[in-house]
Amino acid sequence: MPRRRPRSGRSAAPRPMGDVYGRTEDGPGEETYVVRTVPGARAVKTYRCPGCDHEIAVGVAHIVAWAAEGGEDDRRHWHQGCWNGRRTRGITRRWS
Repeated sequence: MPRRRPRSGRSAAPRPMGDVYGRTEDGPGEETYVVRTVPGARAVKTYRCPGCDHEIAVGVAHIVAWAAEGGEDDRRHWHQGCWNGRRTRGITRRWS
């Protein structure tokens, strides 16, 4: 079977996969948060979830969220279930 040649003059700009650039959601309280999903393959450090105060182990998919007006320096790593339940239970861990 003959092989196809790629068409010249066609630029294939990389497209973001999933929510690489983040999406906005209502967070704890009344603030708007920027939210990203971290797949397990990219989770290379251990974090502490502010929703349950338990560790998020290496290799576990989770959510990274920060206040839209605060900036990425204030981002926090949440378990998926803790982020989904953020409206029905308060934050167990406060940070400064």
